[in-house]
Amino acid sequence: MAAGILASVVLCPVLFAEAGPPILLWEGVAPGEKGDVPAEKVEKGKDGIERTSNVSVPSMTVYPAPAATRNGAAVLVCPGGGYGMLASEHEGSAVCEWLNANGVTGVLLKYRVPRREGLAKHEAPLQDAQRAMGMVRTRAAEWGVDPKRIGVLGFSAGGHLAAMTLSNPERTYPVDEKHDAVSCRPDFGILIYPAYLLDEKDPDKLAPELAFNAKSQPVFLAVASDDHWASSSARLYLELQRLKVPVEMHAFAKGGHGFGILKKKEMPVGSWPELAAAWMKGAGLLE
Repeated sequence: MAAGILASVVLCPVLFAEAGPPILLWEGVAPGEKGDVPAEKVEKGKDGIERTSNVSVPSMTVYPAPAATRNGAAVLVCPGGGYGMLASEHEGSAVCEWLNANGVTGVLLKYRVPRREGLAKHEAPLQDAQRAMGMVRTRAAEWGVDPKRIGVLGFSAGGHLAAMTLSNPERTYPVDEKHDAVSCRPDFGILIYPAYLLDEKDPDKLAPELAFNAKSQPVFLAVASDDHWASSSARLYLELQRLKVPVEMHAFAKGGHGFGILKKKEMPVGSWPELAAAWMKGAGLLE
């Protein structure tokens, strides 16, 4: 079924609109940047995966849902890549097109990679994600978006980034009233094989940068059981259950890591987009 959804995106252009130009997240230099990152590059490897690396000028690209099918929801998409690069197609642009097919505006985040020396792996990316969330909410009316139905979706390291954005409602950079006057907390989260969720010193606990509480927003989780990160998704599920945060989790028998939205469509794990769309609909997010 998920394959059918993607096929309809490819064959029926009316289901999604053309992406707009990249929107820079910061005026001038992003916080803490030293100008020591090589030139950005995009390349496709022998495995068919398109990778974007050396990002020092973070941005977001809006994929507006077509006016005829737009339902007002929007989702910030965070590709994975181990905080070293961004899997910008099968965990990025193709995901935005799937969102468009469901009447949802997709916003592709290009956050800073690789990891900055002397900083936590996620410090600069979290600043970028929080900034982008606030900017989407600020421009919601312009883009036909309901400011109370803006979610975040992430894969692998991007899943960790999405989880942090969900659980950290306070900005981690100096507030700029021009761009940061509204909340940067997503209204829901979709985490696909998220990585780095556990405390490195105590794997029975969530990582300290994840600050979920009883007021956290609803979460959808999907992972393959043969993924070495699967147990961390289970731990997050149990913690959200304990906090009584609405959560739905799908643990598929096989699928490994990094399948995104274009790979393994013939396997049960390839049905996660259909399940996520049903979850969003059931939660009233697509009305």
